Amino acid sequence: MHEDLKGKTAIITGAGKKTGIGYGIAEKLAEDGCQIIIADLGKAPSPEAALKTATQEEMNEIAEQMAKEYKVKTMAVTVDITDNASIEKMMEKIKPVFEHIDILCNNAGASFGVPNTVLSYNEADWIKTVDVNLFSVFRMSRAIIPMMMGKPASIVNTASRAGKVPPIFNSAYAVAKAGVIMLTKVMAKELGGTGIRVNAICPGQIATDLEKWRFGLEASFFNTTVDEREKEMCKTIPLGCIGIPRDAAELAVFLASDASRYITGQAINVDGGQCMEL
Repeated sequence: MHEDLKGKTAIITGAGKKTGIGYGIAEKLAEDGCQIIIADLGKAPSPEAALKTATQEEMNEIAEQMAKEYKVKTMAVTVDITDNASIEKMMEKIKPVFEHIDILCNNAGASFGVPNTVLSYNEADWIKTVDVNLFSVFRMSRAIIPMMMGKPASIVNTASRAGKVPPIFNSAYAVAKAGVIMLTKVMAKELGGTGIRVNAICPGQIATDLEKWRFGLEASFFNTTVDEREKEMCKTIPLGCIGIPRDAAELAVFLASDASRYITGQAINVDGGQCMEL
C-alpha cells in the first residue's frame, strides 16, 4: 500500500480490458486510493480484427466497479491515441472534472502485420505499429503534462523487453518500444527540473490477450501448439513461468509513488530474469 497515492489522480491508456496490464495498473492505483481515468479506444473491434478492443460499455463498467469497490472517483474516456483531435476531445472531458493529473501511464499498445521479416513487412502496418506504440506516448504526454505542472508527478511508460532484445518477425513493435525507452530518458532529462519523473517498465512474457495472440501466431508459424510454444518460452525465463498483469502493475505503481522519488529516466525489466544487462 502506497499511502502517498491516496487522493491523487491517474490516467491510464489501454486500461479498458480486464485482461491487460493497463487494467492491472488502474486497479492497483485504485486500491491505493487514486482517482482513476480509464482511457481506451472505446469501440467494438472490426470483424477482421485479431485482438478484441475495449468497448465504451466495458470501460464504463470498469470505472463504476472501481468507484464502488475502492471508494474513489473514476471516469472512462474514449480516445484514439493516434489522433490529436481525439486527444483534444478527451482533454475537454477531463479538465472540468479533474483539476490536476499526478500520474500518467502511457500503456496502450498493439502490433500489426506480424509475423513478417523486414523484407516482407507491409509498410502501412509497420507505420501503424510505430504510431500506436511510440508516437502516441509523445502525443499523450504533450497533452497531459500541462495538467501535471506545479506538483511532483510521475509518468510511467510501458515499453517492453522487445525494446532491448530484438525479436524476429516483429520489427516495428521492437523498434517502437526501443523508441519509448529513449523517449522516456529524454523526457526525464527535460522534465526533471519541474518535479515530474519519467520511467518505463519493460515487461517480458505477461499473460495478456496480446501475449496469447502472439503464442497463437508462433504456434501456427512453427507448426506446433500454443501450449508447446509457451513451454518453450518458459525455458528462456530463469523463474520458469509466464508473468501476470499484476506483476507489471506492481512495478508501475511503485514508480508512480513516492517510494521511487529518486528514480527517473530508467527502463526497468519485469520479465522473470529473461533480460539481464549491465
